[in-house]
Amino acid sequence: MATGFGAGYAPAAPGTAGSLVGLILVFLIHNRPLIFYTAVTLAIFALGVYTAGRVERDTGEKDSRRIVIDEIAGMLVVGFLLPSGAGYWIAGFILFRALDILKPFPARWAERTIVGGWGIMLDDTVAALYTNLILQCVKALVDPS
Repeated sequence: MATGFGAGYAPAAPGTAGSLVGLILVFLIHNRPLIFYTAVTLAIFALGVYTAGRVERDTGEKDSRRIVIDEIAGMLVVGFLLPSGAGYWIAGFILFRALDILKPFPARWAERTIVGGWGIMLDDTVAALYTNLILQCVKALVDPS
């Protein structure tokens, strides 16, 4: 689960592969009721805290590149309350990847300070929240109704 059904084993850019899995999941559930979308997002986040922490403990490797459930959960946060459409989703994917790499405050702080699964999941969640906020502002400017 922590490897995103194997996406974390991609030979290059496993975080991007994990984000793509998350984007596919957004596509599959975006038309469902908000409570369903929220429940799936929270369940994957909770599963990520547990499995990412477990992989880190078992391997002794801090935030292994193979762990991509944080990117999957992050993409669900990115897609939260966004309109359907390739433009928003592609922009969200690209912006999330950029912010996940740059790790704006407090993402880098969470990654360095909070141990285990919580730290692994929270840095990507911060990047995802920033991404969603930016896209919500774009949405408000494009369609102010």
